[in-house]
Amino acid sequence: MSAFTAVLARDLRLAARRRIEALLPIAFFTVAVSLFPLGVGPEAQMLRQIAPGVVWVCALLAAMLSVTQLYAADHADGSLEQMLLCGDSPVLIAAAKSLAHWLLTGLPLILVAPLFGLLFDMSGEAIAALTFSLLLGTPILSLLGGVGAALTLGLRSAGVLLILLILPLCIPALIFGTGAVGAVESGISASGHYSLLGALLIVTTLLAPWATAAALRISTE
Repeated sequence: MSAFTAVLARDLRLAARRRIEALLPIAFFTVAVSLFPLGVGPEAQMLRQIAPGVVWVCALLAAMLSVTQLYAADHADGSLEQMLLCGDSPVLIAAAKSLAHWLLTGLPLILVAPLFGLLFDMSGEAIAALTFSLLLGTPILSLLGGVGAALTLGLRSAGVLLILLILPLCIPALIFGTGAVGAVESGISASGHYSLLGALLIVTTLLAPWATAAALRISTE
């Protein structure tokens, strides 16, 4: 676990030094979500209907925007090879990188989601459901994004390839996340959607670091 904590602390320190790059996904999310009420009009009923999908889609795109550089900088300066050669498990390194990405991208999106719920005139129960669905779903985006970043490491047009590879895998989280909010707004229990999101999170947590570690070995050979 020393490798896990060391990589996690290193990525957080680097993000603190590169504040503009770290804040870019959050700025994109904020601007993208804020533009929708201006585009569709001020009708409250329409805003409430589209709010879950808008927030989730923007969160997904913000995660994909930042995950493209998850391993690129370390690969360019040779740090990634040193991490893989240090004798520690690559699975721990991959898990630490994904956790750092979630702390820098997913967690801020969860914290600002209630504000956008108020912007879209959502009820308190719907805002709580949206926030909880993002809490369960955004780690999935970071873990799957790590797999895609490792698979496309060092390739030309890596960003486009990553999106083509990862977006289809993120669709279930998007569907169940927005479905949970829709169920709450309809007066139906959202426990089924939460259970499916939790199951996806568990499966992704167990499998994605191993897949990322294998992809990193292939990409660096």
